Formats: sequence, structure tokens, C-alpha cells
Amino acid sequence: MTTHSRPPGTPLRILVLCTGNSCRSQLAEAFIGRDGGGRVAVTSAGTHPSVVAPMTIEVLAERGIDWSHARSKSMADYLDEEFDVVVTVCDDANEACPVFPGGGRKLHRAFRDPALARGTDEERLAVYREVRDAIEAWVPAFLAEVSSASS
Repeated sequence: MTTHSRPPGTPLRILVLCTGNSCRSQLAEAFIGRDGGGRVAVTSAGTHPSVVAPMTIEVLAERGIDWSHARSKSMADYLDEEFDVVVTVCDDANEACPVFPGGGRKLHRAFRDPALARGTDEERLAVYREVRDAIEAWVPAFLAEVSSASS
């Protein structure tokens, strides 16, 4: 399904891809869903899914988003589905998935991987917050770009 074939009034279907679906894609899914409201239907997945990082859940809770029931999902689960937009939020997923079978428009925006952060829990949490803030700041422009393209 491409953005121009989407029936009027239906939510824009967005898939956010990352490697592990443990942090960056989960954060993007949460903020796109929050900011997009009923205009979007968003999900996320990983090329090599793992588990949602506890610090991801913690930094979303700091923004008032309960993500405690989230799970890491595989992009293979979505190969038969159609999306208006597929966005990769890490370089590895962008390279592993240059084209998504059910994807319309493909976008890429890489964010730092907080899972690679080292140090104390507080130092690692600071990196998760930094990435959360970067993704939260990016989402309004992303939504404006994909919304205007689908009108």
C-alpha cells in the first residue's frame, strides 16, 4: 500500500524498525503513537528482536507513558502487512532492510544506541534519556513530513 492509495480518513500505517526492538524503535513507536493520535497506526519491530529494555520503560514512564506491557517484536511478523511508511531508526536495520515488502515510503533516521552505553546505572540511564529526548524532538517533524506526503 502506498500513501496515495490509502482510503481517506484511515490512519497512516507506520512501521518503525530497529535491530533489537528494545529501545529506539520502542521509543519512536511510543512518541509517534502519542503525538499522532488517531491519525496514525504505529507499531515497531526488530531485525533481531530481543526484549524491551527496562530503562526504555523507565524513561517513557518519566514522560507519563506506561510501556510496561510492551514486547519486542520481529519484523518477520509484519512481512505480509502493508504500511504507508517504514522508518528505520538505526543504521544496522537500514542496511539489513533496504526495502520492506509491504512498505510504501521508506525513511531513515539513525539514533545513538543506548544499549551500548557503559558505566553505572545512572550513567547508562542518562544515555537512555538523551536518546529518548532526541527521538521525542524528532517525532513532530517526522509526523509533519509523512502527513503532508499522504494528503
